Amino acid sequence: MANPIIPGISQAEQDLLYSKLNAYNQGRASFKEEGTYLVVLPYFGHPLYSLWIYSPLSERRSIFYIHELSTDVHEALRLASSLCYYSRRCLLLVDYNIKRMQSNGDDIVSFGKYRGHFLHEILRIDPSYLTWIAFKFEPRIPKQERFMQIAKIYHSVFIDLQQRQAKQHITSRFLGKEGEKIEDLTLIVISVRLEDNPYKTRVKGTTPYFYIRQVLKLKDASGNLVTFRVNARTASRNSCQIPSTEHAYQVGETVHVSSARIARNYIIGKKKYTRLTYVKIVQPQQKERDPYLS
Repeated sequence: MANPIIPGISQAEQDLLYSKLNAYNQGRASFKEEGTYLVVLPYFGHPLYSLWIYSPLSERRSIFYIHELSTDVHEALRLASSLCYYSRRCLLLVDYNIKRMQSNGDDIVSFGKYRGHFLHEILRIDPSYLTWIAFKFEPRIPKQERFMQIAKIYHSVFIDLQQRQAKQHITSRFLGKEGEKIEDLTLIVISVRLEDNPYKTRVKGTTPYFYIRQVLKLKDASGNLVTFRVNARTASRNSCQIPSTEHAYQVGETVHVSSARIARNYIIGKKKYTRLTYVKIVQPQQKERDPYLS
């Protein structure tokens, strides 16, 4: 597999980066045996590097999205190599391949409390439910058998992350207990991911109307990590594109939260995350508003 050209860096810097990546992969298992983690270069509409997994277990589409990383290749590889350090799988840098990486819906939950959500979301918010799907769910049709197989792939990612968590000290903390109300938070946006809201997106005649939500990851002054979603009030004609009437959040932006409720606490790697719901944001020089946050 040829190494892709990395945008924005010199040839010498690129050669050094690939040399370090080769050293990182020394002694790890063959991708034919264990699969491999993939750091995918930014592509049209997606300015961030992202982490994916290739698995030899899956029959058809065998590459699955995990989460976003960074706009900088060095930071993206640092994050990915840190998350996957205790895994036997190699880590590769690759271009986005729409034919092999675009979801065809076989990784979407079609039942229960997470109906309409992707398995990579369940990996982040409720890994125990993911484990139940992987090993306890009883498929009734061939499509569900593949869905269960994909859940097992994501479960293997969870096991890799658990290994890292068991070996490293937790450095952040939760903001409170689930269900508690918290007030007066000042947060900095550290990542933004756009996705179509599957519950509201619809087609009228031949015209699609997409209701976009911004999935924000933020941190407070102490480095504690927070996530919540901002649901658009108005529809967009294009998938994953914020309409001009909506506020598009940017990395580095300061967000003032007057009140919110803790929906869930969870851990990824050595980081503790607090997921918020019923979030009320105060915009500068504006009255408090509720931007339909989930």
